Amino acid sequence: MLKEKVESLLGKALEEHPSLFLIDFTIGGDNTIKVVLDGDKGVTLQDCMDVSRAIEHNLDREEEDFSLEVASAGATSPLKMPRQYTKNIGRKLKVRTDSGELEGTLVQATDNNITLEWKAREPKPVGKGKVTVQKKRDIPFSEIQEAKVILKF
Repeated sequence: MLKEKVESLLGKALEEHPSLFLIDFTIGGDNTIKVVLDGDKGVTLQDCMDVSRAIEHNLDREEEDFSLEVASAGATSPLKMPRQYTKNIGRKLKVRTDSGELEGTLVQATDNNITLEWKAREPKPVGKGKVTVQKKRDIPFSEIQEAKVILKF
């Protein structure tokens, strides 16, 4: 019963903040509610507070004891939803697929796949030495095991 109530309250809170979307939602055996959000323009502390209040202020602690944690998806968290890829276009990703790992710049994200571009050194077609070539690959979401944004400092 608590799960349905929280899901309903969470749905209403996200309707009020259309740039936010749900990444993960769990309720533990000890009524620990954990909500992980992301947003098209990032997630601010105020966004987390708004969603937290929308849930917490509409639940009765007399009825059910609970703890609530609302957080943003961390910068090093794997990308899970197509909407996360869209917001990261232009950034460098490390993508693990069934056939290996790729690192490249995310240049496109559709409902079905992503497109990565990167430069690679390959042997010259004629003669000795290597030449730098631009590579591009479309990767369906079904093949992606894990994708993370590569952070540069």
